[in-house]
Amino acid sequence: MKKFFEDIKKDIKFKSAGPGKKLAEGGSSKPRVVQNSGPARPHHAAPTEGAQKAGAAAMARIEGQPRPRAQTSQDAIRLQVKRELEAEAAAVAATEKEKITAGSSVKDPAFLSVTGVYFTCPLTGATLTKSEREVHIKEAIFMRFEEDAVEASIMMVHTFNKDREKVKAAVDIISKYIENICKNPTEEKYRKIKLSNKVFQEKVKTVEGSREFLQAVGFQSIMLDVEGQEESEEFLVLMEHDPEALEVMKDSMDRLQRGEPVRAQLDHQPQTFRPSPNAMRFELPPEFYNLTAEELKREQQQKSEAVEKNTMLRTKAMREREEQRERRKYNYTLLRIRLPDGNILQGTFLAWDKVSVLFQFVRDSLVDGWQPFELVAPGGHKLREAQELALNECSLVPAVLLTFSWDAAVQADISAALLKPVLLKNIQTLG
Repeated sequence: MKKFFEDIKKDIKFKSAGPGKKLAEGGSSKPRVVQNSGPARPHHAAPTEGAQKAGAAAMARIEGQPRPRAQTSQDAIRLQVKRELEAEAAAVAATEKEKITAGSSVKDPAFLSVTGVYFTCPLTGATLTKSEREVHIKEAIFMRFEEDAVEASIMMVHTFNKDREKVKAAVDIISKYIENICKNPTEEKYRKIKLSNKVFQEKVKTVEGSREFLQAVGFQSIMLDVEGQEESEEFLVLMEHDPEALEVMKDSMDRLQRGEPVRAQLDHQPQTFRPSPNAMRFELPPEFYNLTAEELKREQQQKSEAVEKNTMLRTKAMREREEQRERRKYNYTLLRIRLPDGNILQGTFLAWDKVSVLFQFVRDSLVDGWQPFELVAPGGHKLREAQELALNECSLVPAVLLTFSWDAAVQADISAALLKPVLLKNIQTLG
């Protein structure tokens, strides 16, 4: 067994020595090295050679430059993925433009209550439109390889793959690889993964980022002879197995198991307005609706029939079914909160955000937000922060004006709900 790995190391040395040098040993057959990534290091340490190579490959992929090694099928796949993502982003942008164009005959964009729906990338802090989210996050993850190849590959596994069951299956198999190595560090068979293996092909290879993770923790791609076969096959081989490296690999496995998808967060776009009689007037952009351009037109036509429909006698069950259908129409909601001094605070929310998200938004906007307060919906209904209800379940879609009041216990000590200066600095007047 030792001789097997010594032969591999000698062969790696031979490859790096260049064509003008020879090994002392003669014509013995040795495995051919395809890629050398080096063992994983703790994430707070300087980037390893493998991490630097992974980062360089990622950068080359993004910028369209030649990669630092011979192109493989994996390279071709990644290049194709980038092209598909760009095409997908362009298609989504075209669809959104079509919606806006279709809705422009109904609503003048100059009079919209909010210009659109925006998101924030948790990796870069960039503000993004809906069509920009996916491509931007994927490129940000590839850029992460320069800092921490393990972290970047974990993000790939959990973000690039939509099927959560397939991700879980791949993570379980990778974890088994690592557990077997840690339990049997001197066993050669556990430190080799045959890439043509059926389990690897069906469960691991199909999950994007899985191979990058294995290489980030120290596996190297090597061509090995297989008994009974004329041609050699590609394996992922772990060269080093010292106790410290195994502990780092176990830590990386734990991080993989705890990984979560990287998702762009909705930007609430907090805005403030002076007291205005137009506080209850809303004009929303098409992004707020879970409807196609044609459905948006039909929605406008149906509004004229609303008065007649409300005069019809309907059972409670009929009304509830209609309310549920109505709630499903909206992806987002625009909420305004009228404060005791008349000023208005506005924010955009997901239709399925919990009521507690709204309370936190208001709390973060006030100088004395730590004090208890109440929010009252139209009709005098008091919202309860502790309720596990979504905004659309409280009929707070697609746009509603709420009333703010301090809790009775502190009302005598506070004269007004003062917004933070950073918000008052850009206060506007509602048209």
